[in-house]
Amino acid sequence: MSAQPPTEAGAPARENVPRASHRASVPLASRSGGILLHPVFWLTLVFAGLMIAVPLHGNNVALREDLILVAVAVILASNLNLMIGYTGYVNFGHIVFYGLGGYIGLYLATVRHWNLILAALTAGVSVSLLALGFGVGILRLRGAYFALATIGVLVAVNSFVANFDPFGRSEGMYVSFDAYAPLGGPMRALWITYFLVIAVMALSMILSLWIKKSKFGLGLFAIREDENAAVVLGINARVFKAIIYSVSAFLPAVAGTLMFYKNGMIDPSIAFEYMLSLEGIVMLMLGGQGTVVGAALGGGLYERLRSYLLTSPRLSNFHLVIAGGMLLLVVLFAPGGLIGWLYRLIPRARKVIE
Repeated sequence: MSAQPPTEAGAPARENVPRASHRASVPLASRSGGILLHPVFWLTLVFAGLMIAVPLHGNNVALREDLILVAVAVILASNLNLMIGYTGYVNFGHIVFYGLGGYIGLYLATVRHWNLILAALTAGVSVSLLALGFGVGILRLRGAYFALATIGVLVAVNSFVANFDPFGRSEGMYVSFDAYAPLGGPMRALWITYFLVIAVMALSMILSLWIKKSKFGLGLFAIREDENAAVVLGINARVFKAIIYSVSAFLPAVAGTLMFYKNGMIDPSIAFEYMLSLEGIVMLMLGGQGTVVGAALGGGLYERLRSYLLTSPRLSNFHLVIAGGMLLLVVLFAPGGLIGWLYRLIPRARKVIE
């Protein structure tokens, strides 16, 4: 027996099924082509612009380092939302895309001396293709069986990388100072990678919005609500799930390349940290799964809370306990997350905040 898939923040459990067949006839252009006029699109651009402008004012390096972690959290939560919030499939191994992208991109940029952006894009495409291959196999499973299979993928990739000579086996890879020369030296490279990560964050939110407003996204929501009914309606669930699983891997892999290049090193223990996958689910539950703003809001808030707890002398050893308690409270008292709570408080907010 498979577990009931999660629903969008604040939405009734079966609300989208009858609506799916009615809205499927709406032309794609009229549903997805208007995202340029959607408030969330412009909110994303303003948010990204502020994250670029604020640390630049006064060359605030400390703030830049804090904000880049927030941006990465938003990237991971937004792309994880494509599987959990949109499709109803819980992925416990989502961090494998981030880590594997970091390895491939760092290898190309430092060992093969590729351009950083080209290396990051190549890593994204490579990981997406691998995810497509994995997805064709494991997406035959549903519910808890799929969730367990994603853990198996994470463990298998971790073990492979830890014994793969070109990637440095368990010792990982390190970036020499010479590798930063094409970007103008280490100091300038840190700013460039920061700007690129912010761009990836904005693209993650825009991609999430575009998919949600597209006919493809409508098919994903139909699968989430009742996969068997979606198949009866003519949706090729196997293809839809494999595609979205692959799409959800691309931008995290790109971000992994940029972040590990910026940090100057990578090894299996930090590239495939299982707890980051679990924390990604907490981010979604906190903000509101199935919503664009909710995933970003949950990712940003949780990362700031996590950073505070890890640097606190008294609470540093209890941040996972607090995260678990927070998840329990959200599930019990606010199952729709912060955005779901906002929808109940201001019903008209649904028209503005996706």
